[in-house]
Amino acid sequence: MDVTPEFISAVQGELVAALDLRRNDIAGMHDGQLRALAQRCIADIVARHALPSGIDRQGIERQLLQEAVGRGVLEDLLSDDSVTEIMVNGPNSVFIERAGRLAPAPVRFSSARALSRVIERLLSDSGRRVDEGMPMVDARLADGSRLNVIIGPLALNGPALTIRKFARHALKLEDLIERGALSVQMAALLSHAVHHRRNIVVSGGTGSGKTTLLNVLSALIPETERVVTIEDSAELQLQHPNRVILQARPSNLEGQGTVTIRDLVRNALRMRPDRIVIGECRGAEALDMLQAMNTGHNGSLTTAHANTPRDLLSRLEVMVLMAGMELPVQAIREQMASAVNLIVQQARFACGARRIVSITEITGIEGGRVQMQDLFRFQQTGVDAEGRSQGHFVGCGNLPVYLEGSNCHGLDRGLFDRRVL
Repeated sequence: MDVTPEFISAVQGELVAALDLRRNDIAGMHDGQLRALAQRCIADIVARHALPSGIDRQGIERQLLQEAVGRGVLEDLLSDDSVTEIMVNGPNSVFIERAGRLAPAPVRFSSARALSRVIERLLSDSGRRVDEGMPMVDARLADGSRLNVIIGPLALNGPALTIRKFARHALKLEDLIERGALSVQMAALLSHAVHHRRNIVVSGGTGSGKTTLLNVLSALIPETERVVTIEDSAELQLQHPNRVILQARPSNLEGQGTVTIRDLVRNALRMRPDRIVIGECRGAEALDMLQAMNTGHNGSLTTAHANTPRDLLSRLEVMVLMAGMELPVQAIREQMASAVNLIVQQARFACGARRIVSITEITGIEGGRVQMQDLFRFQQTGVDAEGRSQGHFVGCGNLPVYLEGSNCHGLDRGLFDRRVL
């Protein structure tokens, strides 16, 4: 059951006093010890309060414990595997995503201060901080989930918290096929492309499943190769015996010590990588990534935000120009045409379904324009009575250029026939 904010504040005040009287070294305790001590103190405190008959005393103690040393009302949501995203729009507004659909959660924080304490606990293990001097932060939880926090004065209705959870068990291509995210033929092409060191960019909007697909593709890299992953906040769950994880670092309180993704890409080139996997290209690092793809690091993977494959190329041009190099547009396009082999376009539909809507190959450059061809795409035919999108995957009848004139390296040419899959 819920208890009033006044009751929670009163018990928390008594809890702090009780811990002080016991002279415990709270800072030196690990999480389990602190939780056990707080649980005993809360039980003693609640026992001294006269509660109406029929009240779930254990439920109240559990809620108080979560507020005091846990993750507050988010505790149950974080442990619920069916919840894929948690969005807190202030202490009184919590939404969740379940099965691709957004819905309000039946919980709320007792106060803005309670929400701030939960944010502090979530950030404590990541080494990141948030305050008025740095009111925005990205971080990673211990289980790999992505955390974003923004507070006042930027967030006007209270601290805003977004947690994008990841599956406890690493997904495979077979799992995506079962969920209808792609066809068997598309999976065969992607698996073949990773094994034969094609450079792949996963493109899509926010929440379309780019990082999930990048995880799946990264897992296909042979164990005999050295992989360097580079991320703003570590999210990839690649299980690989020869893997180095690099993470960018924000500036310290003095505004010094910043290490950008671009810095890490440059350093990765000196680490003898067979593959470079960048969690997301969003700025000047795009230039270094393209150069790495063009200088012997074939089979590299990354993601980027774009609505279509053509839009992705335009965004890459802009990101390369952000590097401050006065490169002619023609030179940038030639770099892209030479470096990127496949663009895998992801989309999230109104019903919450996430699918690969196209796999596009870069075929070269002609007349100053990068040429491309669709190999597979998803054709939506409508929605059913429950609002779920309906459609089918189709082959576009185009054989990948890198397979022409070869024996397809084990791939059946019939995969690419123009037909419904």
